[in-house]
Amino acid sequence: MRIFNRILILGATGRTGRHTLDASLHRGFKVNCLVRDKNKVHVQHENLQVFEGNPSDYQALCEASKGCHYLISTLNISRKSDFPWAKLRTPENFLSNVMHNILTLANVHPFQKVVLCSAWGVGETNNDLPVWFKWMIDNSNIKVAYKDHDKQEKLLMQSDLNWTIIRPVGLTNSKKIQDIIESFGNEPKPALTISRKSVARYMLDALENQELSTKTPVISAR
Repeated sequence: MRIFNRILILGATGRTGRHTLDASLHRGFKVNCLVRDKNKVHVQHENLQVFEGNPSDYQALCEASKGCHYLISTLNISRKSDFPWAKLRTPENFLSNVMHNILTLANVHPFQKVVLCSAWGVGETNNDLPVWFKWMIDNSNIKVAYKDHDKQEKLLMQSDLNWTIIRPVGLTNSKKIQDIIESFGNEPKPALTISRKSVARYMLDALENQELSTKTPVISAR
């Protein structure tokens, strides 16, 4: 049991974050999570502390991070529905604002590692996307999330923190155990989907895998 290792999870009530929270507790980590609505946390556990607040609020983030050794963020720019042209729920700079707070906090409370869930198509991987996917990003509100993922990635990369930035391909709700394909520089060529459950598992593996430090793997699944 990892009784001395505590993770701060941001985005724990989201579709990927819920799997991350479950997997963290299952592996024996102690967990703090910062959520905007405590009523949306679906699990109770002796190793779980839930803090209510917005991670774009520095004081709320500071309070929730006390005693934490690691930070995992599954935050995203959310829309009012999965329709690509749906209106946004969150500010366009939400992710980069939160990352500014994380880096400010790290000056007084350095994390052993930060694991960030980004997206395939951010940064140099934009060149690897299918043409139809590029068109969808460029011509819908999805582009807002990609732009801010790019900003938060650059902020984290320029820091002195130990980090891994994970770029999953299209996310599904499959609950099957999947074989994960780990790609660097589009080698091997990734598949088009991966389950949120598999992403959660990989993020936790990345916490303790020093070979993934300062790396940006694209992950997909067979």
